[in-house]
Amino acid sequence: MKNIFSYNKPICLLLTCLALSLPLPISAAKTDAPANSAKSESIRVTPVVKVVQNVSPAVVNIGTEQIITEKNPFYPRGMDPFFERFFGDFYEPRQYKTQSLGSGVIISPDGYIITNEHVILKASKITVGMSDGREFEGQMIGSSPKLDLAVIKIKADTALPSVKLGNSDSIMIGETVIAIGNPFGLSHTVTTGVVSAVDRSLRVDEERFYTDFIQTDTSINPGNSGGPLVNLEGEVIGINTAIYQKAEGIGFAIPSNKAKRIVNDLIAFGEVHNAWLGLFVQDLTPQLAQAFKLTFGRGVLVSKVIARGPADLAGLKPGDIILQINGKPLKAKEDYDSKIAGFTAESKITLQLLRDGKEKNIQVTAKNLPLESAGEYAKQWLGLDVEEISVIKKLFYHLETTQGVLVSAVSKRSAADEIGIRPGDVIRQINNQLIKNIEDYRKAILAAREKDSVLLLVQRGKYGYYVTLQP
Repeated sequence: MKNIFSYNKPICLLLTCLALSLPLPISAAKTDAPANSAKSESIRVTPVVKVVQNVSPAVVNIGTEQIITEKNPFYPRGMDPFFERFFGDFYEPRQYKTQSLGSGVIISPDGYIITNEHVILKASKITVGMSDGREFEGQMIGSSPKLDLAVIKIKADTALPSVKLGNSDSIMIGETVIAIGNPFGLSHTVTTGVVSAVDRSLRVDEERFYTDFIQTDTSINPGNSGGPLVNLEGEVIGINTAIYQKAEGIGFAIPSNKAKRIVNDLIAFGEVHNAWLGLFVQDLTPQLAQAFKLTFGRGVLVSKVIARGPADLAGLKPGDIILQINGKPLKAKEDYDSKIAGFTAESKITLQLLRDGKEKNIQVTAKNLPLESAGEYAKQWLGLDVEEISVIKKLFYHLETTQGVLVSAVSKRSAADEIGIRPGDVIRQINNQLIKNIEDYRKAILAAREKDSVLLLVQRGKYGYYVTLQP
């Protein structure tokens, strides 16, 4: 026995401990540690952890820099040019830099990134930081102010981590969602919550009204605005937008399906080819709603259908009431405008109508508003009818310029009429775009459709006036 134990010391120690009911020494008990550790780790790796591990590498920090030029407040008005030659340098405009932070998410290995338009608004320099510490200079591709979406691009030597946009139509109220971003500059912060509601409408201010938002109690702050909202399958089902800062525990995200249509246009064309249906709508007043036997606040009334436009070709008529767009109910004109803004040219849009007391569905294929129709659109939208400035018109109205377009008529109770524009005025600029002729005017009108208000420089006699139209 002596020889056996002398060559089997571990067995001897084990038998002695068992016989005396003593605890095993650490060196003998540690053989089970790896199994317990693996079991503990498997419990801790929840679906949320897995999603964060997979998606985080594609979430980026976006820093912007803007140079502001401010006129010196002490610059004397009406300074004589002679004195300005000697003392003008003392009153040089002041310049300073402002910086802001936001988030974004890479959607393709070649470096296309989605973020919010307000994150990169007026930025003179965009810096993109990744979770692995790399930094790139971002290039602006395009943006949609109406939907608060923008696309930027970075260049790298290798393929970048990326995620795909999922199907936001499959969202379930109450399901767990995850927001990843950089709130208050804290890199790659993760917050979780649930989907509180879908198809939310929200007015941010007098100029901005959004629809179809995903509402969540996941914390969304200015710094993680532009980052992804992700479900437990790792799908990006929304782009976070921090716009409701007064409320606690309420965040909003742009649905991924809405973002897809806009992003595809921005990448392909650098701009959004907005959906044009060739119709105009108005709110249903309580009296009109009663006449049509509808609940007030349900649907919009078609007031005009442009001949040979998409709506006309699909069979819509003035007097039709649009109740839903792609299955989503309408409440007012601004609701209709915001929903249509989420579509692009060639989108197939299903409208649920009420006509002669019966409901029916009509599918309309949206088109891009053609340049030759911009004048008619401006007439219906702003109430403006314009023409080229001819020699005869210049003499008749005693005009001081031949640059711009002449207002020939103003529709009553239109936005132009309410602001005081009248026949004989000359439009010189639209949203800071110089207008020399009808073609410039039409192009500027097409560009202005993306805005909720239109800034005009109107010349009357020798003087010019800036006015803002809010149709």
